[in-house]
Amino acid sequence: MEKDVGKILKGEYQGTVTEIVIGLREYNGKTGLDIREYTQSESYTGPTKKGLRIPADKFKEFKEMINSVDSADMAPAATPVESQAEPAAIDSDEAGIDEQGLM
Repeated sequence: MEKDVGKILKGEYQGTVTEIVIGLREYNGKTGLDIREYTQSESYTGPTKKGLRIPADKFKEFKEMINSVDSADMAPAATPVESQAEPAAIDSDEAGIDEQGLM
């Protein structure tokens, strides 16, 4: 059984487009959910080694775990804004520039 469920664009870097493809695949006579990166470039187009396979007999457990994640949990955590100090002015003969802006 070969069936694509969906694709998510991961990004593009130096002309190579990478997508995350989710599909139902058969491997060694067993069906499972395959979540894998696919790449498209001038030199290669196809699946990469980056991915995982959920066996059909573990899918129910996997789905329960995924469904337990709340969208709010995925929001970025608020980080305190740190004030950035202005760089200290260098006013010495060692700086190499005199008061008139000349070296």
